[in-house]
Amino acid sequence: MEQIKTVFLLTFLTVLFVFIGYSFGGTNGMLIAFLIAGGMNFYAYYYSDQQVLKHYDATPLEDVRHPVYRITQKLTQKAGLPMPKVYLIPDHTPNAFATGRNHEHAAVAVTMGLYEMLNEEELEGVIAHELSHIKHYDILIGTIAAVFAGAIAMIANMMQFSAMFSNSNDRQSSNPIMMIVMAILLPIAASIIQMTVSRSREFMADEGAARMTGNPAGLQSALAKLENYARSGHQIHNATEQTAHMFIINPFSGLKSNIGNLFRTHPTTEDRIARLEELKFELKRR
Repeated sequence: MEQIKTVFLLTFLTVLFVFIGYSFGGTNGMLIAFLIAGGMNFYAYYYSDQQVLKHYDATPLEDVRHPVYRITQKLTQKAGLPMPKVYLIPDHTPNAFATGRNHEHAAVAVTMGLYEMLNEEELEGVIAHELSHIKHYDILIGTIAAVFAGAIAMIANMMQFSAMFSNSNDRQSSNPIMMIVMAILLPIAASIIQMTVSRSREFMADEGAARMTGNPAGLQSALAKLENYARSGHQIHNATEQTAHMFIINPFSGLKSNIGNLFRTHPTTEDRIARLEELKFELKRR
């Protein structure tokens, strides 16, 4: 099922790029866009995880005695997964994400702030959440969406400048009004892509984490702490809207307006905590 979703996402984004290319430069633009999209599909599948890790200055954690490594190893064995690579992000804002294209090529990255803020029970809940994403192949779709969302945002900016500064001769071969409209709509399309691939998967990852640890309270407490910190206005250095959906808590949640909430990449933390509360009673009955 996840492979079908990935193929659909790549196909949709390729068609979108070809359409943009046609709007920019007719048949030639369409051909160039198709070639670019093909290259991006290849790059997104094989290398997008490394791009995201590099963007956040993540460094490999190889000390098996480190609590983050030790907890990841314990939960990985419990979930029946290969051991992912573990990374630390040198940022004091607490957050975490998983990336990679499959179980064998996966990584879990946590910020120093997360390690410093959470106790071991809470840290276990967060890492279990990320491992649940890996187990259900959410990470490939989310990482590909991040790469394409960034490319879409870049194209939208290029179209805005082209429409504003094109001369009269240029306007004979292109429609500046259409370019402006597309420049407005493309970032919205990128937000919808991120929202679509993220919201339901967060609930599923929370449930998977609770079942993996047998302790929903740990993740509940961690989510509450992370949300409170995010609402204080602090955010991860170098954080981008294009990768926000990958994190366990949206790094921009403290800056979201009511309009921005329409395009939120995550369910509300209150809803997530409430669902985990329901799961507590289910696990107790067993």
